[in-house]
Amino acid sequence: MIRAIAIDDDPIATKVIELLCDELDYLTLEKTFNQSTSALNYLDQYPADLLFLDIRMPDLNGIELYKRIQQDTMVIFTTVHLEYAIEGFNLNAVDYLLKPYTEERFLQAVNKAREYYAFRNSLPEENKYLFVRADYSLIKINMAHILFIEGLDDYLKIHIQNQKPVVTRMTMKGIMEKLPSKEFIRIHRSYIVPLKRIEQLRNKVVHIAGHELALGTSYEMEFLKVFGK
Repeated sequence: MIRAIAIDDDPIATKVIELLCDELDYLTLEKTFNQSTSALNYLDQYPADLLFLDIRMPDLNGIELYKRIQQDTMVIFTTVHLEYAIEGFNLNAVDYLLKPYTEERFLQAVNKAREYYAFRNSLPEENKYLFVRADYSLIKINMAHILFIEGLDDYLKIHIQNQKPVVTRMTMKGIMEKLPSKEFIRIHRSYIVPLKRIEQLRNKVVHIAGHELALGTSYEMEFLKVFGK
């Protein structure tokens, strides 16, 4: 069960969230607050799993409040101000709800939080998924569908079977830490590949689903040791 609280200086806004949460059997809205400082004091004593957090509030804005929280808490920002979206996602927000939002859009955001919560708590059925941030959203990718991962300066391009690639701001080192080491290997400074997808190795070129990926000299020895098995 996901424990949530809602923080918004508009009582109507917190009431809407309360009514929507009442329909969910996997989430309990434990408290609502119309003052951010009161919410912060509560969170110091009673940690929550998820915050529904308005950004523009008179006493302490949502961005600053979230930065002050010590525990690792998921957040869905809710606001009428679209210009705050980028800053919100820089804080690893699960989603960003632009008011007024529909019930369908609310459920979409909460389901992202539910999936991420399951992943973070290592539920077995979620171990096969990779979660990355792209297009101001938390994207769920089935690892079995990944063809290869391409490094592009400060971004990664994840090539997926029968889908358009997903571009995310992350380092090669960062994503390697999220991937199972027995299934994925780095073959070049710009490429990570799933071992089971490799169709052929020829003249230091790895072939995967019609793509030809160079095998880097500094990665060759480790790759051949693993691929040879």
